[in-house]
Amino acid sequence: MSTPSHDSVRSDTRNWLERAVIGLNLCPFAKSVHVKGQVHYAVSEARYADELLADLVTELKALAASDAATRDTTLLIAPYCLDDFLDFNDFLGQADKALARLGLDGVLQIASLHPRYQFAGTEEDDVTNFTNRSPYPTLHLLREISIDRAVAAFPNAEAIFEVNMATMERLGASGWAELKVGASASTEKPEAIE
Repeated sequence: MSTPSHDSVRSDTRNWLERAVIGLNLCPFAKSVHVKGQVHYAVSEARYADELLADLVTELKALAASDAATRDTTLLIAPYCLDDFLDFNDFLGQADKALARLGLDGVLQIASLHPRYQFAGTEEDDVTNFTNRSPYPTLHLLREISIDRAVAAFPNAEAIFEVNMATMERLGASGWAELKVGASASTEKPEAIE
């Protein structure tokens, strides 16, 4: 079974960012950093959660040490592990502890995206879950100051969630499928190791 190459993983993720996140305006703040080239795409080789945690620590430190003008945000993509959403969701506790151990809580924030993302209280096939579905398990590392600046510049930022739900309900599962924003069909996803 072949595994997706780093180039393929990055390309799939950029495609999803451009067509879904920016194209559907799911995150009104994404376009600016994308256009300026301030999004860093890091592909993890991790096959196990502890290896992903080590990569996360490396990327958190790198983001904190970098100039926001060149790297404002990082997408840490994990195509080879934590394929099960519940395992991925459990991993987020470890991710938050790592953030605190590094003294970066309040400086950086970790958002989660996953091909099988599911909000609490929804069915797996509920189209509203697709607002947080990415081609591969992904940890979005964001600067708190950038979030604060974006929210201050965007009126009614608290309404984004509701607007996204309405967008997804209008689009429907078939409309989402037409966006073609999943993992490349030309590569087979390896069995993930938890």
